[in-house]
Amino acid sequence: MTQEARQSAPTGPEPEPELTGVRNFRDVGGLPTRDGRRVRPGVLFRSGHLAHATAADTAFLTGLGLHTVFDFRNDNDIALEGPDPVLPGTRNLNLPLSDPAEGHGFWRTVRDGDVATLRELLGGGRGAARMAAAYRRLVLERTGEHSRMLALLSEPRDPAVPALLHCAAGKDRAGTAMAIILLALGVERSAIEADYLKSNARGRRYKVVRGDGTTGAAIDPEVAALIGALFEARVEYLRTAFDTVDERWGSVDRYLEEGLGLTPERRERLRERLLTN
Repeated sequence: MTQEARQSAPTGPEPEPELTGVRNFRDVGGLPTRDGRRVRPGVLFRSGHLAHATAADTAFLTGLGLHTVFDFRNDNDIALEGPDPVLPGTRNLNLPLSDPAEGHGFWRTVRDGDVATLRELLGGGRGAARMAAAYRRLVLERTGEHSRMLALLSEPRDPAVPALLHCAAGKDRAGTAMAIILLALGVERSAIEADYLKSNARGRRYKVVRGDGTTGAAIDPEVAALIGALFEARVEYLRTAFDTVDERWGSVDRYLEEGLGLTPERRERLRERLLTN
C-alpha cells in the first residue's frame, strides 16, 4: 500500500458501523492522554476475528486504508474459525499469543461439557482465576511478540499504521495488546479500562455455540453463568496485567523500554504518529 493510500484513512470521528460478520469492532480514536492529547481517529482499530466477514464488511474494512492487520490467534483458533479475508493492499501478520483457555481440548469441554463438568472446571471462582492468570502470562511471557508489534508501529520508514488488532473475540489478547499501545501513548488507565469494558456490550461479545447448537439465551442459565468468566471483559483481568507490569518492572516506562525495547526515541515517534492535539 502506498503512503498516499495510508494517509487517506479517516481523520475524524465516524459512527461505528453495523458490521454483520465481524464482532467487537471499534476505532479507539479519541481516548485522552495525560498530557491533554487524544488518540488520532482512523489509525488504531480493534475487533474480534475477521473470518466471517461478509462482502459488505470486507468492503468497509478495505475502505479504512489499513496497512497491517495484527492477528493474535493461534493455529487452533484459525482452524476453528477460518483465516482472515484478504484485504487489498493490507499486510496480515499472524502473531500468535497464548490462548487464555490453554488449548483446543479446554474449549471443546467448554462448548460441549455438561453442567457437572463445567462446575468442576470453572465453578468456585476457578474460571476467573484462570483468566487472571492468563493476563499475567500475556505480560510476562509474550514480551517478544509485544515488542515486535511496537517496533512495527514505530518503524520510521514503513510504519504499520493504520492498524487493526484482533484475536478471536477481540477481548483478551487483542485487549491486552491494545492496552500496551495505549500505555505507551500515555492514555489514562481509566480510559483504557473503559474502552476494554465496551467488549461486554450487546452485539460485541463472542458468540458461543454449544455442541448441541444452542446459543445466547437458549444456553442453560447455569452453564451461561459458569462460562461467563471466560467470555466477559472484567476490569480485574486487565488490572491484573497492569499490576504485573508494576510488580515486575516497577513502572510502565521501564516495562516499555527494558521489557519491550521501546526506546524513548521510538516512543516519541509513536506518539507523534498516533496522537492529535
